[in-house]
Amino acid sequence: MNKLISVIIPVRNGSKYITEAINGILAQNKNCEIIVVDDASSDNTADIAATLDCKVIKHETNKGQVVAKNTGLEQATGEYIMFHDHDDIMCAGTLKRLYDFLEQNPETYMVMAKVKDFISPDSSESQSLAKPEAYWGLFTGAVLMRKELFEKVGLFDESVNTGEIIELQQKMQQAGLQTVKMDFIACNRRIHDNNYGRTAQKKEYSDYAAILRKRLLNKH
Repeated sequence: MNKLISVIIPVRNGSKYITEAINGILAQNKNCEIIVVDDASSDNTADIAATLDCKVIKHETNKGQVVAKNTGLEQATGEYIMFHDHDDIMCAGTLKRLYDFLEQNPETYMVMAKVKDFISPDSSESQSLAKPEAYWGLFTGAVLMRKELFEKVGLFDESVNTGEIIELQQKMQQAGLQTVKMDFIACNRRIHDNNYGRTAQKKEYSDYAAILRKRLLNKH
């Protein structure tokens, strides 16, 4: 049997889209556990996830997506880890391609494919907010990692609210752990009125600046 993949979905009030996201993961037909970390939702996100045979962990208070990711990591039992946003849709065959690469390349700890933006049909946003080309750089449904990676570099820094992938890659670089990029679209990223990446954009810029300052200090 294939090794277990833990797919972690950190979410708050995601009832509108989470069924489509989970079904996209289930359609991969891989050996997966889906861990939904409900970060103090006020809707029925947790109930929906439970009916779809996900492992549901609930935060009683809102702790933020980075803490939610660490909660999922602490509960994960798979040898491989993927993070997935509740509002995005994984493309067919993604898990197989990423999994096969890591199985065939034991020196690689993270493999990253591209995401492609799309405007949600129910959104008031204009198409101009979606990037026209597929791109690397987001965790959601496009990055598969060995769980051993977190044993080597530790969990996410919970003082970082966004930009945690940059912070993780910095720690990987310092530890000499290899990342490989694959040139295919792994996940469709939904653009809608309440994207976390848009609503937290100001905080994201300050987090990136803090990470860069820390990197420069570590060089001296």
